[in-house]
Amino acid sequence: MIATLKQTLSNNPQARLEYTLIGAWLLGMIALPISYWAIGDSAIAPAITLAAVLQALAAFVVVAHAWGWAQAWRTFALVAVVTWGAEAVGSKTDFPFGAYHYTDTLQPQLFGVPMLIPIAWFMLLPSAWALAQAILRRWTRLSLAIVSALAFTAWDLFLDPQMVTWNFWQWERVGEYYGIPLENYAGWLLVSGLTTYLINPRPLPLPQLALIYACVWWLQSMGLAFFWGQPAPAFWGFTAMLSVLIVAYVRQRKANKP
Repeated sequence: MIATLKQTLSNNPQARLEYTLIGAWLLGMIALPISYWAIGDSAIAPAITLAAVLQALAAFVVVAHAWGWAQAWRTFALVAVVTWGAEAVGSKTDFPFGAYHYTDTLQPQLFGVPMLIPIAWFMLLPSAWALAQAILRRWTRLSLAIVSALAFTAWDLFLDPQMVTWNFWQWERVGEYYGIPLENYAGWLLVSGLTTYLINPRPLPLPQLALIYACVWWLQSMGLAFFWGQPAPAFWGFTAMLSVLIVAYVRQRKANKP
């Protein structure tokens, strides 16, 4: 596998750029606990912002190489409009996520929603699309939207408990899932599924985007379980995202058999 990767990188400058950006993002993730140790709570928001931008950039370049730069920009713009709109409406009306509000921790903000939020949605959506395509093999627009939404929402089993602890946003009531209301997850399924349905993603390269998804899974699992003191959400996020990876791997392996 390592030899194959080395050959791919040596012969493919586009792949070199993609994996370089993935590596830069991983360094940014490693820098998060280090900066927290060195500086304290004030380092978390800048470090998270840097890591999110690097991850989104890596995903964007993979999409651009697969679909062309113009289509990648159109895709990012649509993701940004739909997800920022959903968050702006949601934080004011309680639909579709439930009653919550953003704090002032993440800046800058537009109408009370951090500008980082659409980037955060985009940084894992292409991975969810690629894994859903691997799972389904042949798909309709609706089936791809549903499976992608499940793959994407599995991430929030980690994310929401962690972000609330860091005071990035707060819920108006204590919810059923470690303080998070269950309607939040219905909202994630709805918004990610709707976004995917509107975009109707064409085929995407699996190795790079699955690597991003797998790294998110592993880093979140280890971070919440052993560093950030949230072993229960770590367990459920670990199980959910690993299930997506296993099913995609099994389906892909069957498809590649002669």
